Amino acid sequence: MDDLKYGVRDKRGDWKPSGRLEIAPFWSWPPKLPKVLAWLPGYIWPWNAFHMATALLYWFYIVPDVETMKTISWGWALWLYAVNAAAIFVFYGIFELRYYVQRAQATRFKYNHKFPGDTPSDVFWFQSQNLDNFLRSFFITIPLWTVVEVIFLWCFANGYVPWVGWQDHPVYLAALVLIAPAIHEVHFFFIHRLIHWAPLYRWIHSVHHNSINPSPWSSLSMHPVEGFLYHAVAFWHLVIPSNPIVALFQLHVAGFGAVNGHLGFEKLELTEDTALSSEAYAHYLHHKYFEVNYGGEGLIPLDKWFGTWHDGTKEGDALMDARFRKKRERVNARAASH
Repeated sequence: MDDLKYGVRDKRGDWKPSGRLEIAPFWSWPPKLPKVLAWLPGYIWPWNAFHMATALLYWFYIVPDVETMKTISWGWALWLYAVNAAAIFVFYGIFELRYYVQRAQATRFKYNHKFPGDTPSDVFWFQSQNLDNFLRSFFITIPLWTVVEVIFLWCFANGYVPWVGWQDHPVYLAALVLIAPAIHEVHFFFIHRLIHWAPLYRWIHSVHHNSINPSPWSSLSMHPVEGFLYHAVAFWHLVIPSNPIVALFQLHVAGFGAVNGHLGFEKLELTEDTALSSEAYAHYLHHKYFEVNYGGEGLIPLDKWFGTWHDGTKEGDALMDARFRKKRERVNARAASH
């Protein structure tokens, strides 16, 4: 595919889409129903449909029976870790192999023209972003994902929280599934904004931001505190009357869904004529500029409301630069007063 039909490439070889990031259309006033209806299929397919499919597979084929889960034990906890690790290895690994190892579409639609494997750096373990990100994911973050999973399954199994049945409340649970990605965005925005506070950033979040040019293995490369808080989004289903399948879906939106923001490509070419949208641009801009787009793709436009939204355009650059300039002025004013 010709990526220059969809965007532009600068002198360094970095590519950017020609359009702008848009928040979800139902925030427009007055609401435009045709636009919302046109947006809805893309909200469900393919990514959220995939996360629900994995949640159902887990529930019916992976998760132990309720009696087993009433008692926390190493046996079923390690089983869940093994499945989580294997699933991420396969799912993320497909993207890593095709687009970063084989480089099947070279740099077409790639935001940053460089590949992390070509740039050793002392900020990473063994000077390798790929190896550093892989080890942190599989030996820090995925175990913490599993801890969250074990805790909420144990709570449901023991009746410590309401277990809403699908037969009794199908409409309620279907609605909860539909808003689960919104719960993720709100949860992510506020924990993400918190760990960008300077002391916490240096201690916690800088680990993730070492990957300025992210790739699939960067998705879950986190400090343990961030890794736990990120996946703890599933604990909202211990507060909201819910169902363990919906909680699993919520967890998979976080765990499997983390790859979207770190694919590094706008489109993933499947054939010569078809491509899959990665939905990666908003979070790529966060990795590039650090202090924009703390949430998601604008499903719940908290960045827009808090003034940290970057839509990928020159106007977005200007708004960001103006905000950074005001921030520097405040810092300089405080320094001068002392």
